[in-house]
Amino acid sequence: MTSKWFYHPIKTELAELEEASLLRRIPAVDNGAEKELLFKGQKFLNLASNDYLGLACDERLKIASIQAVRDYGTGSAASRLVTGNFKLYDTLEQEFAAFKEQEDAMLFSSGYAANLAIMDSFADRHSVIFSDKLNHASIIDGIKMSGAKHVRYQHNDIEHLKKRLESFKNISAKILITDTIFSMDGDLAHIEEIAQLCEFYDVMLVVDEAHAEGIFGGGKGLCFERKISKLVDLHMGAFSKGFGSLGGIVSGSSDLISFLRNKGRSFVFSTALPPAVVGANLASLRLVLSDPSIGEKLLDKSRDLKLFLESEGFDCGNSESQIIPVILGENKVALQAQALLLEAGIYTAAIRPPTVPMNTARLRLSLRADLTSDDMEKIKHAFTLLKKEIL
Repeated sequence: MTSKWFYHPIKTELAELEEASLLRRIPAVDNGAEKELLFKGQKFLNLASNDYLGLACDERLKIASIQAVRDYGTGSAASRLVTGNFKLYDTLEQEFAAFKEQEDAMLFSSGYAANLAIMDSFADRHSVIFSDKLNHASIIDGIKMSGAKHVRYQHNDIEHLKKRLESFKNISAKILITDTIFSMDGDLAHIEEIAQLCEFYDVMLVVDEAHAEGIFGGGKGLCFERKISKLVDLHMGAFSKGFGSLGGIVSGSSDLISFLRNKGRSFVFSTALPPAVVGANLASLRLVLSDPSIGEKLLDKSRDLKLFLESEGFDCGNSESQIIPVILGENKVALQAQALLLEAGIYTAAIRPPTVPMNTARLRLSLRADLTSDDMEKIKHAFTLLKKEIL
């Protein structure tokens, strides 16, 4: 039987990706959320997951998750607007809204789904959306879905943003959305200046705090740390990072959340998260509330490691968070560095285009709160060895 028309171009593109060291494969990883993961049957110190507070394998979350299964079963079986709702979901949303000092909150199956819903609900072809050039893919996809005019500004360039806002000052329906911590660079949005500009130009401000919640601002996010949360219209967050579980969550005024609940297609037409996940989410939220200092301790470790890496000659960009890039340039060099660190017992992620811009392939180090002083010394020693091989 003759191959259908699409096989040849697909095979060609796969070969091109392989040649450029850009072909992705799922790694042979097990226990990938633990501090020590298994890769091809061997243990490695895990610097690749987003479990920043080390909660994904916390016994208290496991117990809460198992209890939720016992109380509610394994699945929700419907959209929450039909029958897929339990008291546990309502409790989580109420407690999260109080945590963020907002009127209401709304749970999604993922942060990706949350961003799609926000853009699809509040924007249309008559809207203009301003977006940082390095915003997450879910934001970009949501803007595309909405049909709005997508106006990008250079990464963290406030002067360029001002020019963009001025160019569209006569348009009434304007939204600005930004990550607060950029996931591949670990740097922080200039959120105070952005908030002030949105006030001046009457722009709806949406922030994605997925990589900040649990760590910054006593766990409440960067906007709380910088004392501008009241200037933000919608706060998007995720339980899949610092909180060690799964799901996106949006908080804001009761009217905005009610509108999102009615218009967000990725919410309306999705089966709700299973009770086990929601139980773990609630437990992790309460743990962060009980010890809001845990994030600052993680940031102290991150500052120390970044200073060390820079002293060894590595380029760590403008990171100010638990995410530290080691920018190496060529794809092959990043993969070589990843392999050399494996020999030293360290598992890192090698990030290449299109996830990051061309010629900025890197190792992405994700630090975690449960790293010990011995772990930190092991990391530093591994990079000392790496320096001799690639710099």
